[in-house]
Amino acid sequence: ADRKKLHTAPVGQVFRLRPFHVLVATGGGYAGYRKYEDYKLEQLEKRGIEVPVKLASEWEVALYKSVPTRLLSRAWGRLNQVELPTWLRKPVYSLYIWTFGVNMKEAAVEDLHHYRNLSEFFRRKLKPQARPVCCLHSVISPSDGKILNFGQVKNCEVEQVKGVTYSLESFLGPRTSTEELHFSQAPPGNSFQQQLVTKEGNELYHCVIYLAPGDYHCFHSPTDWRVSHRRHFPGSLMSVNPGVARWIKELFCHNERVVLTGDWKHGFFSLTAVGATNVGSIRIYFDQDLHTNSPRYSKGSYNDFSFISNNNKEGIPMRKGEHLGEFNLGSTIVLIFEAPKDFKFHLKAGQKIRFGEALGSL
Repeated sequence: ADRKKLHTAPVGQVFRLRPFHVLVATGGGYAGYRKYEDYKLEQLEKRGIEVPVKLASEWEVALYKSVPTRLLSRAWGRLNQVELPTWLRKPVYSLYIWTFGVNMKEAAVEDLHHYRNLSEFFRRKLKPQARPVCCLHSVISPSDGKILNFGQVKNCEVEQVKGVTYSLESFLGPRTSTEELHFSQAPPGNSFQQQLVTKEGNELYHCVIYLAPGDYHCFHSPTDWRVSHRRHFPGSLMSVNPGVARWIKELFCHNERVVLTGDWKHGFFSLTAVGATNVGSIRIYFDQDLHTNSPRYSKGSYNDFSFISNNNKEGIPMRKGEHLGEFNLGSTIVLIFEAPKDFKFHLKAGQKIRFGEALGSL
């Protein structure tokens, strides 16, 4: 008589899965599978075997974009801000250093106990002599990384990797009457690419640099130029490693990015910082109004800010090698600029490069 009754719920209720959980599990599992495929492609590349281009279908891109990478990146950002106990700092940072091959001898502060949290460790500064700035060439690398692609822009299409392109206008965004950009006064019928070229006889060039998690995470000015305008595109935060860039067409147009545009001595110049998974935070040092991966902004929109005003008609002057901004983790820098036809890149696709080394010159 004193036995207690055990009430059981129907099996269907116990194992009921919400659509969100199914979506996250499916998308996360597929992302893991893609990571494995990327690893296999990297091994083939190291062996010198040419990898054929195989683009993702629309449903694969939609599935990948359904993973809440923006939310996960915000959570990762908060985790990075948590102060680690002194005794835990060296083991945690040492594991990261070993995993991604970080060279701490270049860091301004080599003592791992100095970095209170992961964010400070990611944003570590380098010793002044670690990255000498090349003075002989007009354009230098703004960051450490790997050269994914470079060359002339053709037919309003830019190559993110060999054989995979994206639209120049989709990437930079449409022209508006309020933008203080140094576009040429070209007839309306001219293409978007032709409207960017301000001087007769010039061409439009591009260069894509991928920053791996173990690279130095700050980026600098690649030349002497003036920044007149900033355009922020809230978007997805998919991985931008070379394997995914080869797989998803217009990957850089899907992802969150900050486009800085202005001019240098040869005309139009732009630098775009592209966000990626766990890299929702893109910081531009002179732009205090910029807030990336924020819930207040929705995907598919963009917001503009002009640095030209009545008091500052020249914009923001940047010197070659000057600190410009930083990522919270590795990501991608895209340069698109105007130059004379005799401009030459001093690069090879796939090569490793460091901030301050030459990209190209006249």
